[in-house]
Amino acid sequence: MIKFISFGSGSSGNCYFLYTETDGLLIDAGVGVRALKKHFRDYGLNMELVHRILLTHDHADHIKCVGSMSHDYHLPVFATRLVHEGIDKNYFVTRKVAPELRSYVEPGVSFQTGEFKVTPFTVPHDSNDNVGYQIEVEGKIFCLMTDVGRVTEEMATFIGSADYLVIEANHDYEMLQQGPYPQYLKDRITGGNGHLNNKLCGEAIAQNMKETLQHVWLCHLSEENNHPELARKTVESILRSYGIIIGKTLQLDVLKRTMPTGVFEL
Repeated sequence: MIKFISFGSGSSGNCYFLYTETDGLLIDAGVGVRALKKHFRDYGLNMELVHRILLTHDHADHIKCVGSMSHDYHLPVFATRLVHEGIDKNYFVTRKVAPELRSYVEPGVSFQTGEFKVTPFTVPHDSNDNVGYQIEVEGKIFCLMTDVGRVTEEMATFIGSADYLVIEANHDYEMLQQGPYPQYLKDRITGGNGHLNNKLCGEAIAQNMKETLQHVWLCHLSEENNHPELARKTVESILRSYGIIIGKTLQLDVLKRTMPTGVFEL
């Protein structure tokens, strides 16, 4: 049995956990170690089940606790070379990753780590580097892509191969444009290296998913420019326009920004 938990998904901190009975990996480490330990206790989990950390990119809400996590539990940290360099320069990361615990990944190059076969792929974003991950375990394919400036052809292929998909639905375009953000920030968010809005997220799923896709989680929602029910309804409406009905063969959930989701069984 494969299980998935989101411990936080938004600008306050991102951290996801994918695990089996004997092996587990964290994707991103933007949630505090103390909070994470409490969450593990609440779910009856042992921190010793975490065997490694994968990082998507080097923005603080994804990496601020990676050094402490890695140090306290002697966990290898998998990231691209540019992301590792970004961690070293990021003053929000008070404890850096020890050199002996750094593992380097390259987009398009698959590797086996424990029970998981991992394939990183490039995701456009205005960080030093950003990757999504396709993770194969027990014959199932889990895919995560967050902080998405735009959906590339390569990313569309990974959406098409997924059985389970975590994908960004950051903002509602109209809310953002009518909101209080300065214009330069609105331009940054809607640019090709910013964040994916609800409609583009729904279109990306509908146009590229295969019948094997069983569950979609919407991640990294903006607190100011989105709402969980709005994101869900927008994506669900787009999927329905393509003849895809939520609740039949496909499940749809919205990940909470600052709280754990509960345990999903894959």
